[in-house]
Amino acid sequence: MSESRAAPLAAAVGTSGGWRRATGIAGAAIGMVAAGAAATVAIERMTVGRDVRRKALLALDATGPYGTLRGTPGRAVADDGTELYYEVDEVEDTGPDDSARLAPRRRRLFGGRTPAPVTVVFSHGYCLNQDSWHFQRAALRGVVRTVHWDQRSHGRSGRGAAQSRDGEPLSIDQLGHDLKAVIDAAAPEGPLVLVGHSMGGMTVMALAAQYPELIRERVVATAFVGTSSGRLGEVNFGLPVAGVNAVRRVLPGVLKALGRRADLVEKGRRATADLFAGIIKRYSFAGRDIDPAVARFAERMIESTPIDVVAEFYPAFTDHDKTEALALFRDMPVLVLAGTGDLVTPSEHSEAIAALLPDAELVLVPDAGHLVMLEHPEVVTDRLADLLARVGAVPAGTTVGSYGRTSSTAQPG
Repeated sequence: MSESRAAPLAAAVGTSGGWRRATGIAGAAIGMVAAGAAATVAIERMTVGRDVRRKALLALDATGPYGTLRGTPGRAVADDGTELYYEVDEVEDTGPDDSARLAPRRRRLFGGRTPAPVTVVFSHGYCLNQDSWHFQRAALRGVVRTVHWDQRSHGRSGRGAAQSRDGEPLSIDQLGHDLKAVIDAAAPEGPLVLVGHSMGGMTVMALAAQYPELIRERVVATAFVGTSSGRLGEVNFGLPVAGVNAVRRVLPGVLKALGRRADLVEKGRRATADLFAGIIKRYSFAGRDIDPAVARFAERMIESTPIDVVAEFYPAFTDHDKTEALALFRDMPVLVLAGTGDLVTPSEHSEAIAALLPDAELVLVPDAGHLVMLEHPEVVTDRLADLLARVGAVPAGTTVGSYGRTSSTAQPG
């Protein structure tokens, strides 16, 4: 969008009357972008009163175990000085039988010496944080060494220094550099399995484009979950062509203007909480029977992302194109998984990735939306466990936990 078009929007938001007029746009734009979408939709209004809803949300926040898992904390420093927060879950001591079963396979893969343990690095998506992998983390905890990190300006990581200090635009390439910094700090040696959801998958592709030797020498398997290698500017988010074209024209300017009034936007977000929650559910999940506590968990993660961060990251997705980097993953086991009802990174994008990786396992999950790892955790975890078994990270036939619902692994660490 040109500066001439953006200026009137900024001016309108800068006045009290303009702010009232912009509140509806703000509530819709924030919610849809925070959910990874760029469109407004007609949704069903909540039928309960606001006080009732507030009490229900407090109850869900208090009772749900989601996002409570914690590991050994650490901090990496990005090339621009941004502090990146990560946590490590170590492998529990295994018995002699398990060690004997794993050692021959690992020696075949990584040479005759006793190898470092495989480390699985999980990268999360836009407006989420490391807790979005809650079910997979709970199930794999103690079985394999894992690293969970928060992307810059998300979760417990610091605000992007290059963006806040120098005004540099955010790029997916920068996120690839960030992932390298986390790997250097949390898993400086040994084989790696990289797992990325949505923006996290794009981060993995950017890492490959910039550090091909790391991929060739250390990465033994990769999982791309609900992500894309490019052409995101063509996604229609379930809207008619005319509607999505209109949104694409105005949204960058609206976000830029709203990002300058973050304090007022947050008030507007709270005032339109029902609309916000409905949009998140629409763009996060495809099924009708999603656990309300899981839906609230997703809402809580997304609503914690400040509007200026939402605005800062959004343009990077249009520029993202890492199709060529996929070639680096051809000679390893790869899982490509997506929900068939994903409106944010449609499953056709996963099919396009798999088409370039003919030996990859393509899994399309029916009745699943963008947050497939929360909506159908058993499917995602099962396929990840199989991928890990194929590279000797866990013994063949390993039974993982119960995805964090009732297993003791779901309790806070």
